[in-house]
Amino acid sequence: MSSENSPVRSAILTYAGLVLTPLFWAGNAVVARGTVESIPPLSMAFWRWMIALAILLPFALPGIWRHRTVIRQHMGSMLVLAALSVGAFNSLLYLAAVTTTATNIALINATIPIFVSLLAWIFLGDRTRPVQVLGIGLAISGILTVVARGDLSVLTGLEAQAGDLIMVVAVISWGLFSVLLRRQAVPLPGFTFLSTQILLGTLVILPFYLVDLLFFSGGFEVTRGTALPIAFFAIFPGILAYGFWNYAVHRIGPSRAAIFIYLTPVFASILASIFLGESLGLFHIIGGAFILAGLLLATRAGPQAA
Repeated sequence: MSSENSPVRSAILTYAGLVLTPLFWAGNAVVARGTVESIPPLSMAFWRWMIALAILLPFALPGIWRHRTVIRQHMGSMLVLAALSVGAFNSLLYLAAVTTTATNIALINATIPIFVSLLAWIFLGDRTRPVQVLGIGLAISGILTVVARGDLSVLTGLEAQAGDLIMVVAVISWGLFSVLLRRQAVPLPGFTFLSTQILLGTLVILPFYLVDLLFFSGGFEVTRGTALPIAFFAIFPGILAYGFWNYAVHRIGPSRAAIFIYLTPVFASILASIFLGESLGLFHIIGGAFILAGLLLATRAGPQAA
């Protein structure tokens, strides 16, 4: 009986995690928006992962030591994965927010599934079926409705800025991470892999953080208003979101997992209306309906459907 229920439990965990991941990422965006004036971007990225590492490392050290031979054998692959995800993606996103608008970031971030599908086709040979293309199209329509707030002039009035180019690099980085995560297939338990990834990624960020601290931003003052957001970044969009994401990519592949990223702006709109006083309009409901329809089509007709 337990063996029959195991695939069901695994599927529930996979898709529940894929819903919680964009929820935590949306929370990351909302909280960051409220603290970007008091916490420099690279400080935010470094201390987010440093605290996550401090939480995980006491529990992770036995597994890291036990699998040290495997880690050493796959150090090159793990370093690349850590640099692309923990090191690059959020650091680049926070840096982009300095010189571009939230609308630009949301629009460019919406292209992640497209990059993932393209890179999965190039590196893994995944096929994109017509119904899946329709699902992606519906989801894109929904996300554009949300980020444009129902006004096309918001989209047509975009102007290229340095932050836009930084965000393009960020989404390419995440797309490469998602595809390589499945292709490399490092034979480590999930918790050991995640902890090692955070350790290596934090080391990647460290020199950039030190340069920014010493020569540019000067860091930030540690207060309740800055400590609580950093703790939130570390635990929810940090530890939990990355753990859920890694597990889901291994279970269903990068192309199908990436579709759930479309939920991030929907969750962000809801959270912003609750915590930042932003109103929830009809376009949120319409956009959310398109996104949900796209999710159903893309995940049911994905190239790796069971």
